[in-house]
Parts: sequence; structure tokens; C-alpha cells
Amino acid sequence: MSDYLIKALAFDGQVRVQTILTTDMVNEAQRRHQTWPTASAALGRSMTAATMMGAQLKGEDRITVTIEGGGPIGAIIVDSNAKGETRGYVTNPQVHFELNKYGKLDVARAVGTNGFLSVVKDLGLKENFTGRVPIASGEIGDDFTYYFARSEQIPSAVGVGVLVNPDNSIKASGGFLIQILPGAAEELIDEIEKRLSEIPPISKLIEMGQTPEDLLSTLFGEGHYKVIDKMPVRFECQCSKQKIENALIGLGKEEIKAMIEEDHGAEASCHFCREIYRFSEDDLKEIYRAID
Repeated sequence: MSDYLIKALAFDGQVRVQTILTTDMVNEAQRRHQTWPTASAALGRSMTAATMMGAQLKGEDRITVTIEGGGPIGAIIVDSNAKGETRGYVTNPQVHFELNKYGKLDVARAVGTNGFLSVVKDLGLKENFTGRVPIASGEIGDDFTYYFARSEQIPSAVGVGVLVNPDNSIKASGGFLIQILPGAAEELIDEIEKRLSEIPPISKLIEMGQTPEDLLSTLFGEGHYKVIDKMPVRFECQCSKQKIENALIGLGKEEIKAMIEEDHGAEASCHFCREIYRFSEDDLKEIYRAID
């Protein structure tokens, strides 16, 4: 089953919700970065949450999420857009620990709790929107929940989960984003909180074969929601050889001349997808000549 996201309204429009399957997306990130299980869970949860946030945007708008909690994993950087295209990486991908006391991957230990979650939204305006909140728990879902409440003043519940196979590939990944809209009844909020406390972890539901549509039913019960959109999501990087070439041009003629004379070529790697771009000595000479 290919990854996709569902947008819906629940309880007569009082609640906005997204449910998402990201197993293939996170598998692709794991394959490219060779993440170990705990790092995979941290990156996968972050990519899942950021994809749901990106899906709230429009047109060419995009979002960049940075999570720096001071833990051994280092920074997590995720980039997503309104089309469901997401890319991400962790500074230290080979991080793994024993399971925590709840029998789960110890994401909080890898991420750390001494730092911030930052969100930058590029909405095509003169200045980007930036929001920044302290790390709440390092478990990622809680941190995004806190971000929405603190930075965007939207009461929300974010559930994200990743299960990893013994061979380090991704067994199941996905999540949900529930947001309470203005005017929602207090008893409705209590009912949602009760349901969330009773359902299994989101990764387990996906492992059992639940689709985003099934997750809606699990969260709210049949007949209490209306699907308004469905969109594919995937790992997608926006890097290209042309963009790397433009970056080389930005270094200036002297720097390129040094590359030609000393290195006889150049090589650059994209942080997000690990794609390697090589420029021969002749390539660099052509770039050198093209600079005014």
C-alpha cells in the first residue's frame, strides 16, 4: 500500500483531523541514511508530523522543522510542502539504545529534552513565519502537540509512531493530527481525550493493517467524521545538479579556480537525500568561464 494522507472533519465540523500512512516514506529515509532503530523512530515520527503540517499549506508553500534536544542524535531537520513531498535527516543516524521501561524505542533519550522545536513556514511572503517552543518530552508527538498549543494556539493531539524490523527496515509508520476548532463543546474534548487514552499505539494499529480511513473510524467511530480530501505523500528531495552548480557559482571564481588547480574536480552530497553530485575538472572550467 502506497503512503497517503486523509483530511477530514469530525463531529459536525468541530474537529479538524488528518490521518496518515508513512511506512514507505520512512523506509526510504532509513535506506538513504542507514539509520539505526532509535534514530529511525525519531526521524520517522518527525517526518510524519511535518508531513501533516505541510499538508495544511497551499500552493508552493513549504515548512521546515528543526528539533534540537541536546541528545546524541543531534539535530533532526525535516522539510515538507503542500504536495505531500517530504525529506529529512538526523545529524547522527547511527544511534540506538535498549528499549525504555515501556518496552518502546527510547526516542526521548536519543532526542534529548534540553532544547527547542522550531518551525519555519515559507508562505511566499516577504518574511517567513517562525515558531519556536521548548522540547516537551523528546517523544516527538508530545513536542508537536505542545508546539500547536503554544505557538499556534490550537488545542491539538499529535500521535506518531514507527515500528522497526530486525533488519532495520521500517515495519509500520504513520500518525494522526487532531485539532479542536473554535466553539467546540467541552464535553467533546473530554470524549476525544478518553478515546485517545483507550486506543493502541498508532504504530500498532498500522502494523495490524489499518489504513488512514480505518484510523479515522478508530479515533471517532463510524458516522462521526466526513472525509474532505485524500493525497499521496512520499519521500522527495528538491536537490539537483543545477542547484549544486548554482551554489558553486556563489563561491566565486577564486574558490573554483582553487578546486580546478588543487582538486581537479569537486564532489558535493545533499544532507537530505545523500545524493552525490560530481563535477569534473572540465565541468568546473566551464562554470569558471560562465562567471562574470
